[in-house]
Amino acid sequence: MEHFDLEAHLQKIYTAYPEGESRPVIGITANYSQGDATLRDRYYRQVEAAGGIPVIIPPIADRHILAGTLDRIDGLLLTGGGDYNPLWTGEEPQPQLGNINAERDLPELLITRLAFNRQLPMLGICRGMQTLAIALGGSVAQHAEMQLKHSQDADRQEPTHSVTIGRGSMLSAIYPEERIYVNSFHHQAVTAGGPHMTVTATAADGVVEAIESSEQKGIIGVQWHPEWLGTDGLPLFQWLTCRASLFAEAKSVHRRTLTLDSHCDTPMFFPQGVDFGTRDPRILVDLHKMTDGRLDATTMVAYLPQPKPGQSFAEIAPLPAGSPHEYADMIFDRIDEILSAHPDAVRRARNPQELWQNKQDGVKSIMTGIENGLAIEHDLSHLRHFAHRGIVYVTLCHNGDNDICDSARGTATHGGVSPWGAEVIAEMNRLGLMVDLSHAAETSFYDALDLSATPIVCSHSNCKALCDVPRNLTDDQLRALARKGGVAQITLYHGFLRNDAEATITDAVAHLQHAIDVMGIDHVGIGTDFDGDGGVRGIADASEVILFTEQLLAKRFSREDIAKIWGGNWLRVMHQVQQYNKGQ
Repeated sequence: MEHFDLEAHLQKIYTAYPEGESRPVIGITANYSQGDATLRDRYYRQVEAAGGIPVIIPPIADRHILAGTLDRIDGLLLTGGGDYNPLWTGEEPQPQLGNINAERDLPELLITRLAFNRQLPMLGICRGMQTLAIALGGSVAQHAEMQLKHSQDADRQEPTHSVTIGRGSMLSAIYPEERIYVNSFHHQAVTAGGPHMTVTATAADGVVEAIESSEQKGIIGVQWHPEWLGTDGLPLFQWLTCRASLFAEAKSVHRRTLTLDSHCDTPMFFPQGVDFGTRDPRILVDLHKMTDGRLDATTMVAYLPQPKPGQSFAEIAPLPAGSPHEYADMIFDRIDEILSAHPDAVRRARNPQELWQNKQDGVKSIMTGIENGLAIEHDLSHLRHFAHRGIVYVTLCHNGDNDICDSARGTATHGGVSPWGAEVIAEMNRLGLMVDLSHAAETSFYDALDLSATPIVCSHSNCKALCDVPRNLTDDQLRALARKGGVAQITLYHGFLRNDAEATITDAVAHLQHAIDVMGIDHVGIGTDFDGDGGVRGIADASEVILFTEQLLAKRFSREDIAKIWGGNWLRVMHQVQQYNKGQ
């Protein structure tokens, strides 16, 4: 019997601890009509049944409200409703266009794109699928050519036509049957998913019935209305809440973990006048993308191209610099300008303590390094100069032998590290700079390992056992690196992940796992090589690094091990290197 004793109801809550279990928060876009923001109960009841916490999102386009909303939810449900105004897609209205809902269009397009940037799982239903297509670069027919009846007169709970699901899709994992039966209430239809989405289900007449992410993200759109299909529709909502739970856990990991990328080449784009403070499409790392991906710190390197025989550095320098030393200084000057322009958002970091302090203060960190010891110009005073400017490592060479050592793509000029290179390594040890052997020949690697009094690092290198290219490390190299206390940072350069097909985030995880199997969990990390041609499907820029954490969580990595991978191991070596001379 129902009773109206509030205290009795409260006691059912108070006598248990915790009072309620942790569940993912699912934001649900509301309809709008005649001054009311409304939502059919079928949507939030299905979210509730799937184990999520439903929160209704009214149609508001204010950027502060949108950003704040997305910061507080773990998944997004885009609901059905009226037609889109075709002006949003650059089209004029056709006679068959139905009722448009101007109040909803802009807020939902904005929240969808921003949720996409932040990697939120999304489920789009009917109009919601069309929202996904329009917001993410696809297309929608104002009135699709149809041979079947797609706007049924039967009860909403009644399936009226079949849908064929593509094999290997996320949707096929939800509905293993090749053909399912659905309800239908639409006349507009998606005609193309765009660059980020792929078609995964069609009706018998070819009308698109489902799209999903082509980049391994948690995004699905369906043209039918699963909220009306009871237990048959519930699996889609369970999928959304499951992905939202994983995302919520990844966010929790990033809140407590210092996430550091040990190598990016964003300074290569400085000559193009890129803006680190905007979401600049020309670069893969900026403040927006770091925030979206919940990346705390990145290491920007001054990359110096290696002149070919007979060439001067000035001939190939991307900026008007007369020497390698001058060019590196110009890069660091530009980084100083970035830091000065955004003092409340990003700071320099030179050591683990500053990195953690910046995270505690809610600002991003930029560390600096040099890629190619050519910048030293055979003068140790230049090395001391760069140390004073705050660099944390030097990659001894790049794609070509220099005066320090032989490159993996060189011609064995020295047979490893040169006598001058030995002096450079000794001075780097004294100055507390990490010796980076990415790009080095195998002979140079072992020479440096013997010469260095501190552990060496490979800031962006992969496993030769999985991808046989000169730049990658053999298992023997990995074991030797671990014995000396060093770290190998897995990189996202596609040609170092695989050379027989397109590389994806799955391949990056495979290289990481192989390195762990060979070296142990204490000697691995991530150096993306973003803006140096690094970035693959599934983790294409800094906004997507949280998806790597999702992959690790899905593979049952512990939070402690993820913390080691995302920076803990690198910081341990940095601390050891920086403390070496202090203990002498």
